[in-house]
Amino acid sequence: MSEAPQWARVRNDVNCRLRRGAWYEILQLTDDEAVLDVNHRPVGVQRSSLQILPTRPERWSIVPRPSDAIDLPLSWGSTYGVCPKCGHRASLKGQKTEMPCPRCGGVFLIGWEDL
Repeated sequence: MSEAPQWARVRNDVNCRLRRGAWYEILQLTDDEAVLDVNHRPVGVQRSSLQILPTRPERWSIVPRPSDAIDLPLSWGSTYGVCPKCGHRASLKGQKTEMPCPRCGGVFLIGWEDL
């Protein structure tokens, strides 16, 4: 029987080729690096750049707007949400406790404690 997969996301202050806030399955883990499944391709990332959890979270990730953000509307303000199921980015209006994803339709709690 194989082990349950672990999950990782890039820390908010790290700029690499992965979307901040999105969760990726860990394919391989060493002391220094994690190999993640990114769109069905293995991508190596320094382990120190990641937050790693034993199960995939089921809440929206809250991400501070990066200074080098691309394709994020200015109207979203200083933070945005990332869907835990499909990785879609969305505006966070108000202080709701949950919201639906416009892409996958799932309704998830919002992880305000990420801030």
